[in-house]
Amino acid sequence: MADRTYGFDTLQIHAGARPDPATGARQTPIYQNTAYVFRDADHAAALFNLQELGFIYSRLLNPTVAVLQERVATLEGGVGAVACASGHAAQVMALFPLMGPGDNFVASTRLYGGSINQFGHAFKHFGWSVRFVDFEDLDAVKAAVDDRTKAVFCESIANPGGYITDIEAVSLVAKAAGLPLIVDNTSATPYLCRPFEHGADLVVHSTTKYLCGNATSMGGMVVDKGTFDWSASGKFPALSEPNPGYHGLKFHETFGNLAFTFFGIAVTLRDIGMCQAPMNAFQTLLGIETLSLRMDKHCANALKVATFLENHPAVEYVSYAGLPSSPYRARMEQYCPKGASSIFTFGVKGGYDACVKLVDSVELFSHLANLGDSRSLIIHSASTTHRQLTPEQQTAAGAGPEVVRLSIGIEDADDLIADLDQALEKAGRGSAAA
Repeated sequence: MADRTYGFDTLQIHAGARPDPATGARQTPIYQNTAYVFRDADHAAALFNLQELGFIYSRLLNPTVAVLQERVATLEGGVGAVACASGHAAQVMALFPLMGPGDNFVASTRLYGGSINQFGHAFKHFGWSVRFVDFEDLDAVKAAVDDRTKAVFCESIANPGGYITDIEAVSLVAKAAGLPLIVDNTSATPYLCRPFEHGADLVVHSTTKYLCGNATSMGGMVVDKGTFDWSASGKFPALSEPNPGYHGLKFHETFGNLAFTFFGIAVTLRDIGMCQAPMNAFQTLLGIETLSLRMDKHCANALKVATFLENHPAVEYVSYAGLPSSPYRARMEQYCPKGASSIFTFGVKGGYDACVKLVDSVELFSHLANLGDSRSLIIHSASTTHRQLTPEQQTAAGAGPEVVRLSIGIEDADDLIADLDQALEKAGRGSAAA
């Protein structure tokens, strides 16, 4: 059995987890603990010199969090992973080893609005800049790269519009430029999409969403495929050159395919400090145990709801790659053959005002800023998650004034359809009256 390759459903329950050696507890315990006793002075020195792997302080590594890291890395097919406090923290963690003041990275225009704000505004405080490009235009992606470009970033299934990125095509552009491709796989999860198999080098997650699945716990994750050569070009000195914080240790030379992971723990978490709480890791581990079951139901429900909306007289259009009419249906079959996840958008006749009336009229759907919950969620992106963007940025991101985003849960699909039907009727009356 030791040499057996286990299936996804088995790994989502067992990967990284072992019975607790002290008590025999089968479920991973919550190690609500800050620091760990050293065996002796030599043991302590070896840990701090990165000569031995172990637990020092929970800002760096915690036993509960370590199980989550190993589980997500296994499900994604990576060599290692580092957990952190949120999806936004994961994006900082992914770029921190790569970027320096004056450097830039190329990112898709089709991103979560919070990411667009973080990349375009907050990162300026680090001296980093972003170049937003429509990733449908590969020539534009190539043209955006210069000598100070350090990475390419996209989402596998873009939030909010359900757009599916041509990961293989983008990865070829990144590889030709000697750059790592970072893919946010939050919306798809490793059950629906495997970015490493299509050319990605790093995967990031907001574990808050589908991986947790129950809207209880914030978290983020960076997973490394372990195949990028950080020393080949001289562009990534943090990983290839002597590190003054560890007496000249070279991370890539010393740790090989685990260089990025070790740097994330030993430097990024140590110095930036956005660690994940053990309780959050525990809740996320529980969620992952049912990931495949939930994602199958999410996708089946989403397709039923999207089909209903596509034929509704109050709806202008539906943007969901699972629909046969979608221009991204072929990409879904290539990259997400099990389904197109459960977030998508639709355009409401009557525009902004009708959208506001719609979200105020739902009864079963929850109007809030999240996705990936077992409950169905609704939001008007232009007035909330993408409110800080310009109208042009909103449109480019698929979040124009007429757009409503849904995150379809695992309830009875007929109940969801009935709720949307009555809310659309009210929105239509309100729009007509206006």
